[in-house]
Amino acid sequence: MKLIDPIVRFHDELQQIRRDIHAHPELCYDERRTADLIAHKLTEWGIPILRGMGKTGVVGVIRNGDSPRAIGLRADMDALPMQEANTFSHTSRHAGCMHACGHDGHTAMLLGAARYLSQHRHFDGTVYLIFQPAEEVGAGAKRMMDDGLFSQCPMDAVFGMHNWPGLAVGTFGVTAGPMMASSNEFEVIVKGKGAHAAQPHKGIDPVMVAIQIAQGWQTIISRNKSPLDAGVLSVTQIHSGSATNVIPDEARLIGTVRTFRPEVLDLIESRMRAMAENMASAFDAQLEFKFERLYPALVNHPKETAIAVDVMQEIAGDAQVNAAVEPTMGAEDFAFMLQEKPGCYVFIGNGEGDHRSAGHGLGPCNLHNPSYDFNDALLPLGATYWVRLAERCLAPA
Repeated sequence: MKLIDPIVRFHDELQQIRRDIHAHPELCYDERRTADLIAHKLTEWGIPILRGMGKTGVVGVIRNGDSPRAIGLRADMDALPMQEANTFSHTSRHAGCMHACGHDGHTAMLLGAARYLSQHRHFDGTVYLIFQPAEEVGAGAKRMMDDGLFSQCPMDAVFGMHNWPGLAVGTFGVTAGPMMASSNEFEVIVKGKGAHAAQPHKGIDPVMVAIQIAQGWQTIISRNKSPLDAGVLSVTQIHSGSATNVIPDEARLIGTVRTFRPEVLDLIESRMRAMAENMASAFDAQLEFKFERLYPALVNHPKETAIAVDVMQEIAGDAQVNAAVEPTMGAEDFAFMLQEKPGCYVFIGNGEGDHRSAGHGLGPCNLHNPSYDFNDALLPLGATYWVRLAERCLAPA
């Protein structure tokens, strides 16, 4: 493992920063304390900053030489609305809010790279350090872009990284092309006619209509979509009724659709609407169909992925880098940035959870789990990756 010595020596302070952020989690667009901490550290290290993009976003700017070339390195910084099950010393101080996805670690790794890059400028061009709010639900990447991220900070490419439980510490995973799915939500309201449950013939039962719709939708995945195209359609909620002897007036179906290709998403949405409307009509019910496209699929660009693979192999060794990692149906709003700029998003192994100190909650150390905790052993590795990537992309001519 070829880690950068000054970053390794900075590990204890990086761990303190990471655990401080973990102890004080903040939800999307409310990352004020976190943003202030980041701004304070960057300023302390002599790095100019921009604030306000994406409301609470922070961008550090490190320039060296005369080259107009520039890249962006992005870390997310928001937490999740979850109650933490851990009881170790750096557990969340805020009830109902925790860093269950490792954004505290992502922020700390980029801060470690920022400190080194400010002191050892072995590159020619500009590195933009993008600390982004609201990845979890607020599309903070898009909001930063809408607020002028790429116009105020012109860059040739942008890169992201996420810790990945299940991948061994010291390993990386990436793939060119689609790596994470689009995220989409639907809500369908079936409007029937209420009646006494003992006299169902006098009403129009929205519960039965909802059941038929939910079951019918699964044939879209198995019979309409090509088996070679990935797609998930999950009904996660059905709400209806308030009494055992009353047929209700309406029923609601809520859930998510995930795909890698827009054409597949178009097909699924179109078939869902047609099937739901026709099913409701067959039962003389009315229907409202809502479908919201949240995050697009995350698609890595081939050239930038090849560069990232070379850098990861240089640091960790060829055997420690899976350059054809299995894509996930999870979603990530860094996808918006990759629609506008070439770039690459990689996974860094977070291990199986053995790193958790005494006081961790029961259960696995999976993302979005109340017993999750970021693995501090990754801090120098992730920071080293950012530095070597910047130096590779902006190598002096």
